[in-house]
Amino acid sequence: MKKVSIATTIAAAIILGACNGNTNSTSTTDSTNTMSSSSDTGMNTMNNSDTSHATVSQDAVNFVQEAASGGMMEVQLGNIAQKNSNNKAIKDYGKMLADDHSSANDKLKDIASKKNITVPNTVTSDQQNKIDKLSKETGTAFDKDFISMAVDDHQNDIDKFKKAEDNIQDPDLKDFIAKTLPTLQKHLDKAKEINKKM
Repeated sequence: MKKVSIATTIAAAIILGACNGNTNSTSTTDSTNTMSSSSDTGMNTMNNSDTSHATVSQDAVNFVQEAASGGMMEVQLGNIAQKNSNNKAIKDYGKMLADDHSSANDKLKDIASKKNITVPNTVTSDQQNKIDKLSKETGTAFDKDFISMAVDDHQNDIDKFKKAEDNIQDPDLKDFIAKTLPTLQKHLDKAKEINKKM
């Protein structure tokens, strides 16, 4: 009998303790869950950025992706200029674009790879529309549209690179930007010079 009553007493104590503790443990559990889920989220964010972007900022990721697709477009336009133009200055300019942007693209891909940033394999739909439009033109019509686009695109690129130079902290990307800006300026100056002579 004593064994039964002791067992019953212990069971009752456990049940009562569980019932009484439920209210307190709920809020404790809730706050623990909240804390753990928010710290888990923080950890996941950190882990994701470590894995996919090697601690670079979202601005840096956006810059790399935009610069990569812009560079690919410039290479394609440079190649089209060498085929579709009869003007030697524009053919030479097209070759310079293709060569310089190919080299810059390779450097950017190398940096992106080290930082686990995914670089696009294709240009944007807007860029593809520009490529498609110019690829259908030849002669003087091509020359005018191509040079006009080259001036606008390089001015926009320079503005974006300068903004990125101010906002991005990653030393490798800052170095890439600093080394690429003079090339973009050279392209813009040459495009303006050709444009004046047309």
